[in-house]
Amino acid sequence: MNFARHSDLKMIKNIINKIGSPKIFVYTNIWLIILVFIGTIAQKDLGLYLVQKEYFYPWITWLGILPTPSVKLAMVVLTINLSCYFVKPGIWRLKKIGITITHCGVMLILIGSGLTYYFSDEGNMIIDEGGRSNYYENFYNKELAIINTSDKNYDLYTVFDEKDFYSNNVLSDSSLPFDITVIDYLVNCKPANRLFDADENFKGMAKNIYLQEIPSEKNYEHNRPGIIYEINNSLIDEINGIYMLFLGQSIPSSIIVDKVEFEFRLRPKRTFLPFEIELIDFKKVMHPGTEVAKSFSSTINLIDNDVTRKVLIKMNEPLRHYDYTFYQASFIEEGDEETTVLATVKNYGRMFPYISSIIMCIGILVHLLVMALSNRRRKNVEGIIVPQLD
Repeated sequence: MNFARHSDLKMIKNIINKIGSPKIFVYTNIWLIILVFIGTIAQKDLGLYLVQKEYFYPWITWLGILPTPSVKLAMVVLTINLSCYFVKPGIWRLKKIGITITHCGVMLILIGSGLTYYFSDEGNMIIDEGGRSNYYENFYNKELAIINTSDKNYDLYTVFDEKDFYSNNVLSDSSLPFDITVIDYLVNCKPANRLFDADENFKGMAKNIYLQEIPSEKNYEHNRPGIIYEINNSLIDEINGIYMLFLGQSIPSSIIVDKVEFEFRLRPKRTFLPFEIELIDFKKVMHPGTEVAKSFSSTINLIDNDVTRKVLIKMNEPLRHYDYTFYQASFIEEGDEETTVLATVKNYGRMFPYISSIIMCIGILVHLLVMALSNRRRKNVEGIIVPQLD
């Protein structure tokens, strides 16, 4: 019985040693360097967002016809490889304490990168001078918002996410007296006039306009997506049919079902905040003799639980509140009206790089100190002269 247990422990130890081999760590880092290099070259044609989707976000990256590990898979391998170190015996001995502390710092970086990947979000908060906002809009992801405007006191929103915009998918909700079947979703498109009249199944602007798909922009956020959908099972047969909608559509698309008006909007995905920001004043300083802004800033009121705090957001001096960071990114001018654009980032792993860097520095210093003391002790021992007896 003891022999079998000893054999099992030995097998587990061998497996841990193989998975935690330093060779795996070295080869995985070499592969990460190769992927980053390839992605940097590909960014010239694809843009940053598409390179991230192709080389970083999936589990497998296709290099031509060859499937290879992606950055995400490589990071998981690194995490498992380094985790094996902490189940080895004797890692907290004085001789290894510095290496162990350094490993803890590296593990924190990997954990922070995982939190950032799964939970971080970023976008723009756009506020007119004198106005307020409690949400920011995602750079890349879109959503279909259906707004019930029948009540004068408030609007009722039903929102569907972009990940559901695939062909033949049915979008339905108990708040809607109809179903929506997605016919096609175009990442980038432009509206064009029809040369011939559409048949009776096409409703609204789709009677006279169609969406022409065009190549995606290198800067993904500059794309104008569009959706073609069909309304089914409406209480009124005249409502059923094929409609179209695109981002930035100036004329709203709406239908009336049983005296209830529903407005359709394709817009950037919104994330709502537990507080509000009011823009008091926007200022900019121009380079002398040019129309190029040298610097710009926003004086805002941060309103949280009915408590107001005045804050100045400047370039390189962001506002941090809860897990959100607001950077002064840009501005919009239309006549005398000024609008600030605050780049908004939500990142739970924001502090991990700072903490892990400090821990790794401490680990390296401790290891160097232990090695120096060990070398000094060995030299002292070697310097002792033992007297010889006659």
